[in-house]
Order: sequence, then C-alpha cells, then structure tokens
Amino acid sequence: MGTSAELYQLSWVIDQLLADPRRIVQTRTQLHASQQVQFFDWNLGKLKPARVIAMKDRRVTLLDEASHSHFTVPYEAIMLTPSGEPMAENDATPDSSAQTNPSPPPEIERREDVRIGNRVTFTDRDLQQRVGLIVRINQRTATLDCDGQTWRVAFGLLRHLVDI
Repeated sequence: MGTSAELYQLSWVIDQLLADPRRIVQTRTQLHASQQVQFFDWNLGKLKPARVIAMKDRRVTLLDEASHSHFTVPYEAIMLTPSGEPMAENDATPDSSAQTNPSPPPEIERREDVRIGNRVTFTDRDLQQRVGLIVRINQRTATLDCDGQTWRVAFGLLRHLVDI
C-alpha cells in the first residue's frame, strides 16, 4: 500500500542491512567447501539446492548438481541446510535428497586425528578457505604447506578435505 518512493526507500534499507559485513562473516563461518546448501534463485523466485565450491570476499561459488553449472551468488542468498533434514525442494524425491545431502567433513579435534601427508582445509584469519598438506605435527598445532606458504594451525580449526 506504500508509494513507489516509500518502497524504494525500504529497498535501500534492506540492501544496507544485507550488506552488513557482520552478516557476511556469520554466514561464511558456517560454510565449508562441498557443503550442501539452498540458495534463492532470483529468476525462479524459490530456493534451489546447490553445493559450495568456493568462497570469496562477498560472493560464494555454487554448483547446481541438476544442471552441472557453476555460478556465484551473494552470501545473502544462501540458506544453510541443517544436516539430516531433507531439502525443501518440491521436485526432489526422498531418495535424491538423501544422495545429495552428505554430512559435513569430519572436524579434527585431536592430534591423533591427523597424519603427516593428510590434505586438510581451514579458514584463515582473513576468512579465506585454505587447503594444505600436513608436513609436521606439533604439540597443539599442525604445520601445513599451503601453496608454498607455511601455516601453523590448531587441530580444532582443521577439517579433512573432502574430494568432490
């Protein structure tokens, strides 16, 4: 019932709230590579299932497994799928939901959970996903080789790399 100017102003306020870096950081901390999520498809006007491929500063790259196409969307368009729940897609059958909704990669909690030569992933202090090879196991950290850089990372921050 509002005027066009009022709707435009409301749209601006919503855009400002969605672009808040705290919202982006909150979403990024809950995402990992190969995670099954849902995103809002602007063209269809509904949620669609997809798998996380890469995460950038303000956008995430997804793989639509039905069409095998890659695309990027803003973090605001992502809805995390709780593990164990089927996708809310009307077209999906229960069997296909179970196949496309794997559990997240196991987190590494202890020193005994890793071996030298394992490939692992972690989120660095700039919230960038890093993939590395364990070259040394220390008392409380693992030393990783990530593209020629050496990182010492606590075991609780590491996740086993899942190859998709």
